[in-house]
Amino acid sequence: MRLFQLSKSFPREERYSLTDQMRRSSRSVSTNIAEGWRKRRYEAAFAAKLNDAEAEAAETQTWIQFCVECKYLKRDVAVGLYTEYDEILSMLVAMIKNAHAWKR
Repeated sequence: MRLFQLSKSFPREERYSLTDQMRRSSRSVSTNIAEGWRKRRYEAAFAAKLNDAEAEAAETQTWIQFCVECKYLKRDVAVGLYTEYDEILSMLVAMIKNAHAWKR
């Protein structure tokens, strides 16, 4: 949600490119986790959805870097966001490695 709010101030010409892509990838992290959670009784399906979430989180970090380079986000704000995504990625990797523990 924080990225969504910040992206409201991006230039209009970025609405259908950088802004839209960043919003989609950031939202996709949580939606993939939710889909995976519903499939947790099937370890492989659960891990696959978490892998998708991991990929979307990494994509979001890339969009954050673009935002800094384009001067749409201040570096200190971007560092905070990037660090949050590093933490999310760490949690996802741990969940993938231990997918069997979440099985119900």
